Amino acid sequence: MKTKCFVSKVTASSILALAMFTFTGSASAQSAGVKDKSIAPASQFDLSHWNITLPIDQNGDGKVDSVKVKDLQAYSHPDYFYLDDEGRMVFVAPNKGAKTKNTSNTRSELRYMLRGTNTRHSTHGGPNNFAVKARVDSDKFGSIGGRMDATLRVDHVAVNAGDPTKKPAYSAVIGQIHAVKYKSTKSGFGYGNEPLKIFYKKWPGHDTGSVFWNYERNLAKNDPNRKDIAYPVWGNTWDVSDDPGAGGIALGEEFSYTVNVHINTMHLTFSAPGKETMHYSINLANNVDANGNVDELDNKYSYGGDSLYFKAGVYNQCTARNDSGFWYPDCAGTGDWETDKANGDYAQVTFSRLVVGKSTAP
Repeated sequence: MKTKCFVSKVTASSILALAMFTFTGSASAQSAGVKDKSIAPASQFDLSHWNITLPIDQNGDGKVDSVKVKDLQAYSHPDYFYLDDEGRMVFVAPNKGAKTKNTSNTRSELRYMLRGTNTRHSTHGGPNNFAVKARVDSDKFGSIGGRMDATLRVDHVAVNAGDPTKKPAYSAVIGQIHAVKYKSTKSGFGYGNEPLKIFYKKWPGHDTGSVFWNYERNLAKNDPNRKDIAYPVWGNTWDVSDDPGAGGIALGEEFSYTVNVHINTMHLTFSAPGKETMHYSINLANNVDANGNVDELDNKYSYGGDSLYFKAGVYNQCTARNDSGFWYPDCAGTGDWETDKANGDYAQVTFSRLVVGKSTAP
């Protein structure tokens, strides 16, 4: 089957600037006996191409706080983004706090910026994002594909949900590929959807939780077929309330993932000591799912006309919003961090490794 290609506009100055970019990543953290939370995580991790969004609004402007790449190199937050006493990078997000536009969930989450500190290129411009090769103008992006490797543990997920039957309850997203939202979606792209969300979910009272990943059909927000398709890694997916037992991953248990978008295909690898290594592949330029079946309800060309970027950290899915919608499990939260921490109304994830680089042949 032939793959259709898509065109977007990139300025001449952006095209000329592409040669300035290399797809660099971050290095493994080294145990440093860090105890001072004022020490910047960038002292242990290469964060030279990352910014971060936090669940706070310290300047009171009504917008969630983000820290730019340049400023992140000397930044930490004692509650939400810091190094632990072994030099690992900790991300924390309460159920209730400041949020970005178009979401009800808080996050302490990095966003990869291919431009680094070169802000002459816009956040959503081609040089600051990657594309699959099938895109006709993919050579005008910061990279064709890319690879993200992480080793981490989930320390805590929210334990109080008003409606535990809703799938996002007790869960957090720990890695993503996100698509840029375009001003015009007439091309059939630019909806700002997510071809990848890596989840961890643990029900209260269970000894272990589940790791799974979701692919979102790349359709308009009001399209009833726009939904997340979940694939299990260890344990269950988000709609199963059974205890995964020995098949799951416990809080504090370290595991790794690799997200490798090579040419047009996203290859996923999940590994953990004592667990079966799991592999998945899905083409991001057609509508064949990760099981090899054509999904007639998906965008025919998947994310083949989109601009994409990596995210890592913790994106708490247990929102305190009480609403009839799918995404609102009415999780407990006051907005006061000390109270919410004491009540277990937050998510926390710790990374010991985070590396982004060029894609590799599988």
